[in-house]
Amino acid sequence: MKNLFDFRHFKGDLFGGLTAGIVALPLALAFGVSSGLGPTAGLYGAIFISFFAALFGGTNTQISGPTAPMTAVSMVIIATLVAANEGDVEKALPIILAIFLLSGLMQIVLGIIGLGKYIRYIPYPVVSGFMTAIGVIILVTQILPAVGYYVTDDAEYINQFKPMAEELILENILKEEAGEGILVLEDFEETIDRAQNITPAQILKESQTLASKEASGVIGTFKVLTRALSNIVWLELLIALGTIIIIFGFKRITTAVPSTLVALLVMSGIAVGFNLDYITIARIPEGIPKPNMGIFTEFSLSSITPYIFTALTLAFLGAIDSLLTSVVADNMTKTKHKPNQELVGQGIGNSIAAVFGGLPGAGATIRTVVNINAGGKTRLSGMIAGVLLLFILLSLGPIASKIPAAVLAGILITVGISVMDFKGLKAIPNMPRAEVAIMLIVLVLSSVWNLVYAVGIGLVIASLMFMKKIGDLTAEKSRITSLNDEDQEAWDDEHNFPVKFKEEVFIKHVNGPLFFGSTTEFQALANQIPHTATHVVMRLDRMPYLDQTGLYAFEDILHDLAKQDIPALMVGLQSQPRYMLERIDVIPDLMPEDYIFEDFDKCIDWINDNVEDIVTLP
Repeated sequence: MKNLFDFRHFKGDLFGGLTAGIVALPLALAFGVSSGLGPTAGLYGAIFISFFAALFGGTNTQISGPTAPMTAVSMVIIATLVAANEGDVEKALPIILAIFLLSGLMQIVLGIIGLGKYIRYIPYPVVSGFMTAIGVIILVTQILPAVGYYVTDDAEYINQFKPMAEELILENILKEEAGEGILVLEDFEETIDRAQNITPAQILKESQTLASKEASGVIGTFKVLTRALSNIVWLELLIALGTIIIIFGFKRITTAVPSTLVALLVMSGIAVGFNLDYITIARIPEGIPKPNMGIFTEFSLSSITPYIFTALTLAFLGAIDSLLTSVVADNMTKTKHKPNQELVGQGIGNSIAAVFGGLPGAGATIRTVVNINAGGKTRLSGMIAGVLLLFILLSLGPIASKIPAAVLAGILITVGISVMDFKGLKAIPNMPRAEVAIMLIVLVLSSVWNLVYAVGIGLVIASLMFMKKIGDLTAEKSRITSLNDEDQEAWDDEHNFPVKFKEEVFIKHVNGPLFFGSTTEFQALANQIPHTATHVVMRLDRMPYLDQTGLYAFEDILHDLAKQDIPALMVGLQSQPRYMLERIDVIPDLMPEDYIFEDFDKCIDWINDNVEDIVTLP
């Protein structure tokens, strides 16, 4: 906790924290609304993550809170679980928050076991495609609230789902009876009685849930886009457009004042001041946040198990998001963050936020930059930002509840535009086709299918392509041929090799690691040796690593050579490959210690003493 309360920088930390908190306010509310849990969830997330991630994290100037990528993934989780719980957010909330809590705990574990330093190895095309997909998702899904269209208010559209809603309700009745042991094929009287008690309100609620699920996400938005555009609420659209214009326009005037805050205040002031008939955000409750004990009292392992991978993905995403921001902070402040400690801090912040019903978050680049530019130097600035948001919640909650929903839609549209990786998109004509393919696959699958699976598929493809490339390069440099071959590139210590043995002794050069991506060429060794060869020398000086696939390939080659009565000699065997070969007794069963040499000169001495010149050179 060094420099935690270094009051030498208090003035800068105070201004940095206050400025970052002000910038965070509209974004927190907007992310909360778009997630499906309401503005309060976004605000709670910003309060707790900002404070505790700063307190326990490893980047002094980092400001954390809900971010676009984290909200986009959370949105999918929330929509799925709400739909699975009959459209009842309160009913689904305990398991939603349990998943958020689990992801926070996973981040803590990632930091403790030291995985923070490995996050940087995620390929850029995967990150680029994912970030652009986040932008696309936010842009598309905010079209409906921006034009004032809400599926749950479209009676004509909802009516289409009433037959399906009735089927689902009846199916649930049958499941309940089966669970109670009273479902009997010969007697459906109980089923009929329960079915007769179904109210129109229940059918309407189930229909609204089905309609909302059908219209969710990018594909769902396009399904109802025609209806939305034919039912535009022009006041809502004008409020959203006004918000967007102010955000982009005010930046050209000055960046000293956050343009999102200006847009929020101006457009909300106009809507309230002129008593316009607009749609407001959900009511923000007054008072100190209270923990949601349903996470623990209603917890069941069976309900959380299907979402463990989802929680892990959320944890990794938050780690990537935070550490990328930490790098930005390092470049601006000429300092160096502690990646593993940062993950622990983010995990603690997300875990506490989940307990209080907040959205998960990560290090936020814009808010961190604002903090640094305003003078923030230590962790105190992030803590001050969290305290400011808590003060706003306690004192201005009823006022904030009057904010137009269209204003937050406008803010999110600008966020969607800013989060897209235009640099990566512009570079497409000049990028290798394989990397372009990875980026586009992740972009498309993330946008229209599943963010979690898309990133996993992108990582697998990128890893396979990388391994193939490394394997090809290794195989290209690793050749077998006789030393009198004109194309053979002899190593420096091979120029003095006895000419009389150039037909009897063949040398195999292994350049680089022998692993599952580079064994194909090596496995062909036994078939490539001409009939004149009586011995094979394996130059392993440049083979630092041998994996299990390479190990068994090595064993197979030695068996094949033994069948041909061709002894193999090893030169320059390094410690890790030797350890692997000894583990399965290749050394000494197939490769006696006498056939292993530290350098090539000693190998030549052995050849002079033990190899017979049986081929006469022309």
